[in-house]
Formats: sequence, structure tokens, C-alpha cells
Amino acid sequence: MIRVLVSGATGAMGEVLIDLIKKSEDFKVSAGFSKEDKVCDEFTIYSDIKKIKEKSDVIIDFSSKDSLDSILSLALDKNIPLVIASTGFDDKDLEKIKKASEKVPIVQSGNFSLGVNVMVYVSKLLSKLLDGFEIEIIEAHHNKKRDAPSGTANMLFDAVNEARDNKLSKLYGREGFSDSRNPNEVGIHSLRAGSINGDHEVVFAGLDEVVSISHHAQSKKIFAIGALKAAKYILDKENGLIDIKEILNIGE
Repeated sequence: MIRVLVSGATGAMGEVLIDLIKKSEDFKVSAGFSKEDKVCDEFTIYSDIKKIKEKSDVIIDFSSKDSLDSILSLALDKNIPLVIASTGFDDKDLEKIKKASEKVPIVQSGNFSLGVNVMVYVSKLLSKLLDGFEIEIIEAHHNKKRDAPSGTANMLFDAVNEARDNKLSKLYGREGFSDSRNPNEVGIHSLRAGSINGDHEVVFAGLDEVVSISHHAQSKKIFAIGALKAAKYILDKENGLIDIKEILNIGE
């Protein structure tokens, strides 16, 4: 059995992950980390990460960027592989993750869904093939999601931008008046409402024709399943940042 420390254990994604682990024959929850203490039938959830004494084979983090330093510290102190599924990180946070990966294997992604990562791969191809088409990215999530745009929207932008030799720039939403649209800007639009699990669309608009690709998450389970697949994959891997595309066997 693979012992999993679940970070963000009392959040919506943490609860989905724990439920999947309980039904799994390969995993068990060793302990949880969250904002509040809680004693469950099979494990304990701690609000102070330094109090966690249970041994774990891997950490899966579905918390928030606020917990990043604590999670990285625990992974480094205990030499535990780490799957980071939280979003909202800035460049400084990503640099911390990269530095920590020199000592423990880490998978960090804005989305662990197979479908989304295929969408990212295809969006990069379309951006290259549809050179000259203008690009817009639209994403929608539930009303409790704190960060905007989503980590997936940023993944999609990075993909189309790389295909255009990093010449594109982000424009968050639109308002007011402008004389003309800069062809190298990518409008990124975020919706937060209801219980939307996660919708993403990339629109490529040319003269008299539009190509779009979209993904609709019908449940949160798809993200937890991907995170568990990543957790199993990195157990015997060497230190470093491991790309989610490698785990899901996508593309190059």
C-alpha cells in the first residue's frame, strides 16, 4: 500500500481524493494537513504540519499557495516525493518548487486531467498551424475558487505562446474602448459562478473562420485520478521536476 499524506484534506478536492483512496487497493491515507485539526476513523488531519509523525510514501497537495512553504519543507525534511496540484503560483513560487525538486522528485501541474493535458498539447499545435489567427482563452469555475485565471488557463497560454516564439502577451478581460486589437495579445477571461467544476475553451479566430477547442470537467474526480497516477509514477524516480505529459504519455 502506498501511504499518502493529503494536503488540503478538508477542502473539496481533498475530500474527493480521500474518498478515491479509501476505495483503492493501492493507496491508503497516512495523514492529512489542513487549516483545522480533525480526527477521522482511519487517520488524523493536522493543522500544524510539524506535528505530523505518521510515515508517508508520497504527498499529494490540493491546498493553496499559502501552504507551499510548509509542504516543501516537509517533503525536503522527510525526503518524500511530492505531487503539487494546487494552483495560483507566481514565478517566485515556481522557482521554490524547482529548487526543491533538486532534492526530491516533484510533479507540479495546473491540471492533472488527461483530457486537459491533451487539450494543451493540441492547442500548441493549432497555435503553430493557425499562425496569424488571433487567440482568446475562456475559463469558468465554481464560486469558491480563489485564483484567477485558473492554472489551466495559464497552461494553455504558455502552450500557444511557445508555439508563437513567446511573442504573445496576456490581457485579462476587456473593458472600455480601444482603436484596434493587438494581434499578439491573448484575452483571458474568467468566470466564477455556481458549482462549475472547470470549463476551458481556446478560440482561434481568423478572417471569416473560427477554430475552437474546449474541455468540460463533469466531476472533480478526474483531477484526483490524475494526481494518484502521478503519485504512483514518481515513487521510484530520481530527483527533479517531472512533466505531467510524461506521466500521461502525451505528445513529445
